[in-house]
Amino acid sequence: MLTGQRVLITQASDFMGPALCDVFSEQGAQVIASTQCMAEVGAAQGVVAAAGHIDVLVVNLAWQAPTTAATQVDDDEWRAVFAALVDPLPRLVRAAAPAMIARRAGKILVIGSASALRGMKRASTYSAARGAQLSYVQAVGVELAPHSIQVNAIAQNFVENPTYFPPQVQANPRFQERLAREVPLGRLVGAREDAQFAAYLCSPAADCFVGQIFPVCGGWVAR
Repeated sequence: MLTGQRVLITQASDFMGPALCDVFSEQGAQVIASTQCMAEVGAAQGVVAAAGHIDVLVVNLAWQAPTTAATQVDDDEWRAVFAALVDPLPRLVRAAAPAMIARRAGKILVIGSASALRGMKRASTYSAARGAQLSYVQAVGVELAPHSIQVNAIAQNFVENPTYFPPQVQANPRFQERLAREVPLGRLVGAREDAQFAAYLCSPAADCFVGQIFPVCGGWVAR
């Protein structure tokens, strides 16, 4: 499905990075796995330049979500979360999109969070940053579509991954109770299930999707 495609995956050792690298490679893609922190100014441009030709950019950004009450969120927390999750997006697009525009082909997929689609207590900073990601995808998606570039996002929660749902969290009885109570699916979405959907969205079969947000959360946002 992705045979011969050069795919750059950011923050490849965190969040969905490991599963994405495995599945995209299995699908025939040549994966360029960057583990560099994207929050630093200049990092995005450097990573894209080092990657060379890119057919697909997968923006996988992770940050440990703060659990601060909204009235106690300070400027440092707000800026740190946005620096990690939001600021890299326009930098990556500025670096990668011009070449895609020139050849009239390319895909950009953002791995986001469904926390932007449903209110969560003590998650205002993280949810706001993830919401900014999704709004950016919608705007850039319609802007780049006439250039035959598809920009979309997966908004996920309750998906198996080492950053937000490591084994010790999954083994906690309180988490299992929450899972049964809040997620209609009754379990975590598997990492490979999510990555396989991501691979589909980055394939020629998904050329019709423009600036769309796809919830992958076991029905959590529908509750």
